[in-house]
Formats: sequence, structure tokens, C-alpha cells
Amino acid sequence: MTEAKKITKKKDTNPDHKVIADYNGYDYKKIFWEDGKRDYEDLADRMAVRKLLPDAMDDFVDIAGGYGRLADEYLGRTKHATIFDYSKTELADAKKTYGDRIMTKAGDIYELPFEDESFDGLMMVRATHHFKDMKKVVEELYRVLKPGGIAVIEVASKKTLPKMFRYWFRKSDINPFEVSQSYLKELEMYNYHPKYMERIFKKQGFKILKVLSVSNFRSRKLKKIFGTKMLGRMEKVAQPVLAPIRFAPSIYYKLEKPAKE
Repeated sequence: MTEAKKITKKKDTNPDHKVIADYNGYDYKKIFWEDGKRDYEDLADRMAVRKLLPDAMDDFVDIAGGYGRLADEYLGRTKHATIFDYSKTELADAKKTYGDRIMTKAGDIYELPFEDESFDGLMMVRATHHFKDMKKVVEELYRVLKPGGIAVIEVASKKTLPKMFRYWFRKSDINPFEVSQSYLKELEMYNYHPKYMERIFKKQGFKILKVLSVSNFRSRKLKKIFGTKMLGRMEKVAQPVLAPIRFAPSIYYKLEKPAKE
């Protein structure tokens, strides 16, 4: 059984949204990150977040932020920080770690429990693979962001080298070159072609300021050969260099909601 299969899938009240990933009662930190030995992936995420988040913000929200894995990367940059997640278990863990330094809020990604234009900064990392209706998700993120605000969003990409080889050698019928959403039935997860997501961002009104290719060396074999430190050095160089071809399994976007004229 894969890590993903251990997570309960809760039916959404809106059938168009398919399911919501329910991490309640699931020790995401221990099972996925610590036991899964994902030090390299964590390091790669942190590199991207440090490069893309604004240096100073008043009100910031970490969407689908879980137990606050990346909280240390933004707490020093914002006056007020909130972690939003569907899982109350994860949010309770975040509170245990950070106490009054953060606020927490549970809810549905498709109906965020925040007023319009509540935040001047937001982040959503390692979450898009759970969402069927990315147009609605992006609409909600845009709604809660203040004009002139910055959103850092990571997208689970279908356009990766391993997926290309699986398609070429007929081990998968998912075409990684097709500009669309793909559904990985065995994992109950979604992947997105970068151009597909970029069209959604632009149609919603976001301006794409910067793109990074992240977790470029996500491979068990490479981890054993090079180790986390060496892969980190390689990753630092690769993130901006490989961004134009959208190479990695994680594509990071720095987006701006245009200020009102």
C-alpha cells in the first residue's frame, strides 16, 4: 500500500469536486516525511519558498499547510500568520509546535472561510494533487488575496521525464504532453500540465512573476548515490535553470494579483 492510499478520502458535498483528502488521524509528519526519508524534497521546497515569498507581509495564509512544515520559512516575514487545512489533526500539531505565533483555521478549499481580500500573501505547497477542480481553487485563492498581493503556488506536474518514459514505453496511457489534467486512479491523485495551470492563473487575473523547477532530482537511486547535501547543491542551480522547460515534478509559481487602479 502506498503512502497516499493510507489517507482517507472524504466525499465532497459538491460532486464536481470529487473528493477532499482527509488527513484527520493521519500522522503526516512521521509517516510521509520522516519515515519516508524525504529530506531532499523538504530542502528543495524550502529553497523555492525562500526565493519566492515576499520579505515582508502583514497578513499571510499557508493554504493546506498541515502541521506547519514550512512555517519557519514565513514566520519571520509576516506580522500575522494563519495555517488553513482540512485536517484538524494537522492543525492541532501546528498549534503544539508554534503556539500563539500562528492562527489555524479548518475548512473546505473550495469555500475558503475567509473574507475577500484578507491576505497580502499566501502559499500553497504539495496540495494540487488532491484537487479535481483547480479553476475553483484558484478562484478562491484569488478572492482572499488583496490587490497587489503575492501567491506562491506549487503544482504537481504531469510533464516529467519518468512519466514521458512510461508513456513512450506504453506503461502508462497518460500523455504527459497533453495540456490537461490527469487523474492517477491507483493513487487517487491529480497531476497538471504546467501550461494548463498557467492558463487558469492568467484567466483568473493573476500575473506570473517567476517560475521555478523544484525537486528536479526526486529519485531514490539519486538520493543513495549523492546524498541530501550534494543533491541540495545541484538543486540550487537547477531550479532557475530548468524553469523554462518546466522539467520537475513540482513547478513553483510566484503570482501577483494586480493592484486596483
